[in-house]
Amino acid sequence: MSAMRFFAMTSAALPLALTLFAPALPAMAQQKDVIVEQPANTDSSPKQRLDQLYSQLKRERDPDKASSIANQIRMEWNDSGSATINLLMQWADKAIEEKRNPAALDFLDEAIALKPTYAESWNRRATLNFVLGNYRKSMADIEQVLKIEPRHFGALSGMAAILATTGNDDITLKAWERILDVYPADRTAQDQVNTLSEKLAGNRT
Repeated sequence: MSAMRFFAMTSAALPLALTLFAPALPAMAQQKDVIVEQPANTDSSPKQRLDQLYSQLKRERDPDKASSIANQIRMEWNDSGSATINLLMQWADKAIEEKRNPAALDFLDEAIALKPTYAESWNRRATLNFVLGNYRKSMADIEQVLKIEPRHFGALSGMAAILATTGNDDITLKAWERILDVYPADRTAQDQVNTLSEKLAGNRT
C-alpha cells in the first residue's frame, strides 16, 4: 500500500474550485506577510456534525456504508472555518499535485501558524513529510493532529505506517487497533490487525 493510502489523504474530497486558485500562487509567494486570519466561527454545528458522523462510523459494520461516512468526515476535516486557511490548504494541495514540495510546505507552515488548532493542516504536512521520507517530522505532526482530534483515523493510519518501518510488530498492531476502535469497518486496518496478530501468535509458539 502507498503512503498516500495510509494517511487517507483527503485530496479526493477537495472542492473542484482548487484549480481556480493556481493563478494566485505567485502573488501568494510575494504577499504572505499580509495574510490576516479571519475571526473564528463560533458556531458549534461543525463539531456536532463530526461527533454524529464519528458515532455512525463506530456503529457501522458494512464497509461500503462506512466508507461513505468516512468520506463525509474527510469533507468536514477539509473545512477549517476560515476562508484564509482554506485558501492556503488549496494552494498547498495544488503545489503537492505539481510536485512543488517546498512551496507546499510553506503554505502548510503558514496555515499552521495562523490556526494551530486546525488538525488537517498538521495532517497534510505529516503526509507530505512522510512522502519525503522525513518520518520523525511526520510523526511529530501526527502527534499534534491526535492532540486536537484523537479520532483522526487518517493520522492514526499514518502513525501505523511509520511504526511499521521500525519492525516492532507489537506497537504497530496497537496502532492499527486504535484505528479499528474509531473505524471498525476499515478493511485495511482489519487486514493489518489479522496479519500482525497471526504473525505475533506464530512467533510466540
